Amino acid sequence: MAPALIACSAALGIQSQTLVPLPEGDFFKPFRPHLSVPNQELILREGDRLAICGDSITEQRMYSRIIETYLTVCVPDLRVSVRQFGWSGERAPGFLSRMTNDVLRFRPTIATTCYGMNDHRYQPFTAEIGDVYSQSSRAIIQAFKSHGVRVVQGSAGTVGKMPSWVQTAEGNVQDLNLGLLELRNIDVQLAREENVTFADLFLPMLIQGRAAQQKYGASYMITGKDGVHPDWAGQCVMAYSFLNAFGLEGNLGQITIDLENKSASTMGGHEVQGYNDGRLTLSSRQYPFCATGALGDDSSMRSGMEWVPFMEELNRLTLKIKNPSAARYRLYWGAFEKVYSSEALSQGVNLAADFPENPFSEAFRKVDQAVATKQAYETRQIKQIFHGPEGRADKEMAAALTEKTREPLVSAIRDAFQPVVHSIRIVSE
Repeated sequence: MAPALIACSAALGIQSQTLVPLPEGDFFKPFRPHLSVPNQELILREGDRLAICGDSITEQRMYSRIIETYLTVCVPDLRVSVRQFGWSGERAPGFLSRMTNDVLRFRPTIATTCYGMNDHRYQPFTAEIGDVYSQSSRAIIQAFKSHGVRVVQGSAGTVGKMPSWVQTAEGNVQDLNLGLLELRNIDVQLAREENVTFADLFLPMLIQGRAAQQKYGASYMITGKDGVHPDWAGQCVMAYSFLNAFGLEGNLGQITIDLENKSASTMGGHEVQGYNDGRLTLSSRQYPFCATGALGDDSSMRSGMEWVPFMEELNRLTLKIKNPSAARYRLYWGAFEKVYSSEALSQGVNLAADFPENPFSEAFRKVDQAVATKQAYETRQIKQIFHGPEGRADKEMAAALTEKTREPLVSAIRDAFQPVVHSIRIVSE
């Protein structure tokens, strides 16, 4: 449908009811999402310390892992360090009560929040639910700001089915999603009033979750099989929303080969090592994001990229060919190959999108696994030690000792992220 535009633009800072147009169909008619002002600029700064905060969906350490791995290998010059602070079952008031001890002690410079799923209590929306969430979320934002922390206020995603494991759940799936939409609209208002960035997780999961089921059937669930905790496809959608809110522009470099002059040049974190007998050898200190898996599989990260423009907006490693003489060429990239038209190569092809497996894949997996290991320890550090006997006895000592354990895990990420030497060869068909 195309909802009528009411009042004035949210950009004016007035209590606005301007609505986001949604797809046609009865499914979307009850939803009235308030328009947000998208971030158009890079808000990350070199050397930022990013805190990723949220409930059990964050504690899954999936979207947080995508974010950290992306920042590590795709934009290494920013040198952003990351910690995740997910806590299963948490609501915004709960995080507010622990954020000083658990998060602010590490002096983050930027933070993402992702609450609302538990705050809506798995029941139809009430004014009291909205008031509690709004007051606690505003207090979180203001506490971060008072410590010089920039905030990305993330909305909750959606529910795919009534969660059988929530004994107090009431209503139906639409009731729950309409309640989550109300909290999402509160997030939009808070971001505007507090002058922080908003990351919309709700609308992509609502719209694309519907599209995915229309294409692949009801068993495909962006929200996850339990209806609440997304698998890799849904987590990819979430990560995209945050990375997009950061204002990252996604150009990971360009490689240009002039076939007539037998020369090559690069932009970004890629250096020509040699160009002989039609083979270009490069050393790259900037990786593409290497997502694998089958389309139509909600446990596949690459399937999640079918629903958001991750490749187009965040993951462009471009190869261009000048002066082609044949109509078609076979491109060999390490042990992998693909045929292109000369027209496509002249315009530029995105190697990251076209090669799920590529010469970066092995190195990428090593970094990603090191990130996963570190983030798993961060859950233990906060939940079991900070809030366990050690932390209750001496918070400062617990923090100091756990940091000594965490530091080698941080170093392991740096050690895994090494330049990749790879080759490209173009052969006419």
